Amino acid sequence: MNQQHDGERARIRAAMDRLLAGQPTRSDGSLTAVALAAEADVHRMALHKRHADLKEEFYARVRAETHQTPEVEKRLRKEVVRLKGALKESRAAEAESRHRAEQVVLAAAVLILRKSTGQDKTAPGNVVPLRPNGA
Repeated sequence: MNQQHDGERARIRAAMDRLLAGQPTRSDGSLTAVALAAEADVHRMALHKRHADLKEEFYARVRAETHQTPEVEKRLRKEVVRLKGALKESRAAEAESRHRAEQVVLAAAVLILRKSTGQDKTAPGNVVPLRPNGA
């Protein structure tokens, strides 16, 4: 690494200490990567790309030192729950659609069979009965 990256890493580590101590100087003090980048005066993407290890270290320290889950993890967990619910609903709708499709195919097969065997007697008023008379 070059000196610029070493300087960034030192600023990020100092920012971690300030945020975890509850003494932010440049950010809102939230325990997020955005606040960490602002506190360290480092571009957010630099933190996510060049210094991803420090971002993960920060989240590990948040868990260990504050005994709380980082905001990003909380949001992702909520999103996972929401997506699992949506997937369950989608699978139920798919099963219902398959069931209805099977019913339509069976009804069509019955009508085709009736027509080929001559059982398709038309009722008055152009109504085709689904069950033969007397059944």
